Amino acid sequence: MGQVGAMRPLDVRRLGLVPYGDALALQRSLADDRRAGRVHDLLLLLEHPHVLTLGMRAGGGRAHILATAETLAARGVEVHETGRGGDITYHGPGQIVGYPIVDLTPDRRDVHRYVRDLEEVLIRTAADYGIAAARVEGLTGVWVGREKLAAIGVRIARWITSHGFAFNVSTDLEYFNLIVPCGIADRGVTSLARLLGRTVDRRDVESRIVAHFCDVFARTAASTVNAEDIQPPLPGDPVAAR
Repeated sequence: MGQVGAMRPLDVRRLGLVPYGDALALQRSLADDRRAGRVHDLLLLLEHPHVLTLGMRAGGGRAHILATAETLAARGVEVHETGRGGDITYHGPGQIVGYPIVDLTPDRRDVHRYVRDLEEVLIRTAADYGIAAARVEGLTGVWVGREKLAAIGVRIARWITSHGFAFNVSTDLEYFNLIVPCGIADRGVTSLARLLGRTVDRRDVESRIVAHFCDVFARTAASTVNAEDIQPPLPGDPVAAR
Protein backbone atom coordinates (compact mmCIF):
# COMPACT_ATOMS: atom_id res chain seq x y z
CA MET A 1 0.00 0.00 0.00
CA GLY A 2 1.85 3.02 -1.27
CA GLN A 3 5.37 3.54 -2.57
CA VAL A 4 7.67 6.50 -2.06
CA GLY A 5 6.75 9.30 -4.45
CA ALA A 6 3.22 7.97 -5.04
CA MET A 7 0.03 9.60 -3.79
CA ARG A 8 -1.05 7.04 -1.24
CA PRO A 9 -4.79 6.41 -0.78
CA LEU A 10 -6.63 7.78 2.24
CA ASP A 11 -9.94 6.31 3.37
CA VAL A 12 -12.12 8.87 5.16
CA ARG A 13 -14.69 7.85 7.78
CA ARG A 14 -17.19 10.50 8.91
CA LEU A 15 -18.59 8.70 11.94
CA GLY A 16 -20.79 11.29 13.64
CA LEU A 17 -21.24 11.11 17.42
CA VAL A 18 -19.14 8.29 18.94
CA PRO A 19 -18.60 7.61 22.67
CA TYR A 20 -14.96 8.12 23.58
CA GLY A 21 -14.37 4.55 24.78
CA ASP A 22 -15.71 3.11 21.52
CA ALA A 23 -13.52 5.46 19.48
CA LEU A 24 -10.46 4.49 21.50
CA ALA A 25 -11.07 0.79 20.90
CA LEU A 26 -11.76 1.43 17.22
CA GLN A 27 -8.47 3.29 16.83
CA ARG A 28 -6.54 0.43 18.41
CA SER A 29 -8.20 -2.09 16.12
CA LEU A 30 -7.59 -0.03 13.00
CA ALA A 31 -3.98 0.71 13.98
CA ASP A 32 -3.40 -3.06 14.16
CA ASP A 33 -5.06 -3.45 10.77
CA ARG A 34 -2.93 -0.67 9.27
CA ARG A 35 0.26 -2.18 10.67
CA ALA A 36 -0.69 -5.55 9.12
CA GLY A 37 -1.52 -3.91 5.77
CA ARG A 38 -5.19 -4.89 5.89
CA VAL A 39 -6.38 -1.29 5.39
CA HIS A 40 -5.12 1.89 3.75
CA ASP A 41 -4.28 5.03 5.71
CA LEU A 42 -7.45 6.37 7.33
CA LEU A 43 -8.79 9.63 8.67
CA LEU A 44 -11.61 9.28 11.18
CA LEU A 45 -13.71 12.42 11.66
CA LEU A 46 -16.22 12.41 14.50
CA GLU A 47 -17.42 14.14 17.63
CA HIS A 48 -17.68 12.87 21.19
CA PRO A 49 -20.23 13.29 23.94
CA HIS A 50 -18.89 15.48 26.77
CA VAL A 51 -15.61 13.96 27.98
CA LEU A 52 -12.32 14.98 29.58
CA THR A 53 -9.34 13.04 28.26
CA LEU A 54 -6.06 12.66 30.12
CA GLY A 55 -2.74 12.49 28.30
CA MET A 56 0.51 10.95 29.48
CA ARG A 57 2.22 14.14 30.64
CA ALA A 58 2.50 14.78 34.40
CA GLY A 59 -0.07 12.21 35.44
CA GLY A 60 -2.32 13.02 32.52
CA GLY A 61 -3.29 16.40 33.88
CA ARG A 62 -5.73 15.09 36.49
CA ALA A 63 -4.59 17.94 38.76
CA HIS A 64 -5.89 20.34 36.11
CA ILE A 65 -9.52 19.26 36.58
CA LEU A 66 -11.14 22.21 38.36
CA ALA A 67 -14.60 20.70 38.85
CA THR A 68 -15.59 18.14 41.47
CA ALA A 69 -16.56 14.61 40.50
CA GLU A 70 -20.14 15.50 41.47
CA THR A 71 -20.18 18.50 39.14
CA LEU A 72 -18.81 16.44 36.27
CA ALA A 73 -21.43 13.75 36.84
CA ALA A 74 -24.23 16.32 37.02
CA ARG A 75 -23.15 17.79 33.68
CA GLY A 76 -22.75 14.39 32.04
CA VAL A 77 -18.99 14.67 31.59
CA GLU A 78 -16.95 11.45 31.57
CA VAL A 79 -13.22 11.24 32.32
CA HIS A 80 -11.00 8.90 30.30
CA GLU A 81 -7.31 8.08 30.37
CA THR A 82 -5.71 7.82 26.93
CA GLY A 83 -2.50 6.65 25.34
CA ARG A 84 -1.72 9.97 23.67
CA GLY A 85 0.80 12.62 24.58
CA GLY A 86 -0.05 15.91 26.20
CA ASP A 87 -2.15 17.04 29.14
CA ILE A 88 -5.88 17.20 29.78
CA THR A 89 -8.39 18.41 27.21
CA TYR A 90 -12.13 18.51 26.66
CA HIS A 91 -14.13 16.97 23.81
CA GLY A 92 -17.78 17.55 23.14
CA PRO A 93 -20.51 18.27 20.61
CA GLY A 94 -19.68 20.95 18.06
CA GLN A 95 -16.04 19.91 17.90
CA ILE A 96 -14.48 18.05 14.97
CA VAL A 97 -12.18 15.36 16.31
CA GLY A 98 -9.78 13.85 13.79
CA TYR A 99 -8.00 10.56 14.29
CA PRO A 100 -5.50 9.81 11.49
CA ILE A 101 -4.48 6.15 11.34
CA VAL A 102 -1.49 6.67 9.07
CA ASP A 103 1.72 4.77 8.39
CA LEU A 104 4.58 7.30 8.48
CA THR A 105 6.99 4.74 6.96
CA PRO A 106 9.10 5.14 4.93
CA ASP A 107 9.50 8.86 4.28
CA ARG A 108 7.77 10.75 7.14
CA ARG A 109 9.25 9.16 10.24
CA ASP A 110 9.61 12.38 12.20
CA VAL A 111 7.33 13.00 15.20
CA HIS A 112 7.84 16.77 15.25
CA ARG A 113 7.17 17.04 11.53
CA TYR A 114 3.97 15.02 11.95
CA VAL A 115 2.64 17.37 14.64
CA ARG A 116 3.61 20.44 12.59
CA ASP A 117 1.84 18.92 9.56
CA LEU A 118 -1.37 18.40 11.56
CA GLU A 119 -1.14 22.02 12.67
CA GLU A 120 -0.68 23.07 9.05
CA VAL A 121 -3.85 21.23 8.00
CA LEU A 122 -5.88 23.14 10.59
CA ILE A 123 -4.19 26.49 9.95
CA ARG A 124 -5.14 26.16 6.27
CA THR A 125 -8.68 25.16 7.22
CA ALA A 126 -9.05 28.25 9.42
CA ALA A 127 -7.65 30.40 6.59
CA ASP A 128 -10.46 29.20 4.32
CA TYR A 129 -12.80 31.11 6.63
CA GLY A 130 -10.62 34.21 6.77
CA ILE A 131 -9.15 33.33 10.18
CA ALA A 132 -5.41 33.95 10.62
CA ALA A 133 -4.53 31.03 12.89
CA ALA A 134 -0.91 30.26 13.75
CA ARG A 135 1.51 28.21 15.81
CA VAL A 136 2.91 29.41 19.13
CA GLU A 137 6.56 28.61 19.80
CA GLY A 138 6.94 26.02 22.53
CA LEU A 139 3.26 24.98 22.44
CA THR A 140 1.32 22.52 20.30
CA GLY A 141 -1.99 23.25 18.67
CA VAL A 142 -3.40 26.05 16.54
CA TRP A 143 -3.91 29.51 18.04
CA VAL A 144 -5.66 32.76 17.24
CA GLY A 145 -3.96 35.36 19.37
CA ARG A 146 -3.79 33.93 22.89
CA GLU A 147 -6.71 31.54 22.37
CA LYS A 148 -6.50 27.95 21.20
CA LEU A 149 -8.68 27.01 18.24
CA ALA A 150 -7.47 23.41 17.91
CA ALA A 151 -5.71 21.01 20.26
CA ILE A 152 -3.35 18.24 19.17
CA GLY A 153 -2.33 15.11 21.06
CA VAL A 154 -0.91 12.13 19.20
CA ARG A 155 0.30 8.61 19.68
CA ILE A 156 2.80 6.98 17.32
CA ALA A 157 3.60 3.31 17.77
CA ARG A 158 5.98 1.66 15.31
CA TRP A 159 5.28 4.68 13.07
CA ILE A 160 1.53 4.07 12.95
CA THR A 161 -0.35 7.13 14.18
CA SER A 162 -3.48 7.38 16.30
CA HIS A 163 -5.29 10.05 18.32
CA GLY A 164 -4.83 13.40 16.60
CA PHE A 165 -6.63 16.75 16.81
CA ALA A 166 -9.74 18.51 18.10
CA PHE A 167 -10.94 21.54 16.12
CA ASN A 168 -13.49 23.78 17.84
CA VAL A 169 -16.22 24.60 15.34
CA SER A 170 -19.32 25.39 17.41
CA THR A 171 -18.15 23.96 20.72
CA ASP A 172 -19.78 25.19 23.94
CA LEU A 173 -16.66 26.85 25.35
CA GLU A 174 -18.10 26.98 28.87
CA TYR A 175 -17.10 23.34 29.29
CA PHE A 176 -13.43 24.32 29.13
CA ASN A 177 -13.97 26.12 32.45
CA LEU A 178 -14.09 22.67 34.07
CA ILE A 179 -10.33 22.29 33.46
CA VAL A 180 -7.09 24.11 32.84
CA PRO A 181 -7.02 23.31 29.10
CA CYS A 182 -3.84 21.42 28.20
CA GLY A 183 -2.44 22.61 31.54
CA ILE A 184 -1.95 26.17 30.22
CA ALA A 185 -3.48 28.59 32.72
CA ASP A 186 -2.72 31.92 31.04
CA ARG A 187 -4.34 31.32 27.65
CA GLY A 188 -7.92 30.86 26.50
CA VAL A 189 -9.93 28.75 24.09
CA THR A 190 -11.99 29.83 21.08
CA SER A 191 -14.07 28.35 18.26
CA LEU A 192 -14.63 29.00 14.59
CA ALA A 193 -18.24 30.09 15.22
CA ARG A 194 -17.17 32.52 17.93
CA LEU A 195 -14.46 34.05 15.75
CA LEU A 196 -16.81 34.43 12.78
CA GLY A 197 -19.84 35.50 14.78
CA ARG A 198 -22.06 33.06 12.91
CA THR A 199 -22.93 29.41 12.62
CA VAL A 200 -20.66 27.22 10.53
CA ASP A 201 -21.62 24.13 8.54
CA ARG A 202 -19.78 21.20 10.10
CA ARG A 203 -19.83 19.15 6.90
CA ASP A 204 -18.14 21.97 5.01
CA VAL A 205 -15.39 22.20 7.64
CA GLU A 206 -14.86 18.44 7.51
CA SER A 207 -14.53 18.56 3.72
CA ARG A 208 -11.94 21.31 3.95
CA ILE A 209 -9.98 19.37 6.56
CA VAL A 210 -9.93 16.31 4.28
CA ALA A 211 -8.74 18.37 1.31
CA HIS A 212 -5.95 20.04 3.26
CA PHE A 213 -4.94 16.76 4.90
CA CYS A 214 -4.52 15.21 1.45
CA ASP A 215 -2.46 18.19 0.28
CA VAL A 216 -0.17 18.31 3.31
CA PHE A 217 0.33 14.56 3.60
CA ALA A 218 0.43 13.80 -0.15
CA ARG A 219 -2.58 11.48 0.00
CA THR A 220 -5.57 11.08 -2.29
CA ALA A 221 -9.04 10.50 -0.85
CA ALA A 222 -9.89 7.00 -2.08
CA SER A 223 -13.22 6.52 -0.32
CA THR A 224 -15.53 8.25 2.12
CA VAL A 225 -18.00 6.57 4.44
CA ASN A 226 -20.59 8.69 6.22
CA ALA A 227 -22.24 7.91 9.54
CA GLU A 228 -25.69 7.77 7.96
CA ASP A 229 -24.50 5.08 5.54
CA ILE A 230 -23.36 2.60 8.20
CA GLN A 231 -24.34 1.28 11.58
CA PRO A 232 -22.49 2.94 14.50
CA PRO A 233 -18.97 1.44 14.54
CA LEU A 234 -18.38 -1.17 17.16
CA PRO A 235 -14.89 -1.89 18.48
CA GLY A 236 -13.39 -4.83 16.65
CA ASP A 237 -16.20 -4.99 14.08
CA PRO A 238 -14.32 -5.17 10.76
CA VAL A 239 -17.38 -4.30 8.66
CA ALA A 240 -18.38 -1.22 10.66
CA ALA A 241 -14.78 -0.13 11.17
CA ARG A 242 -13.95 -0.08 7.49
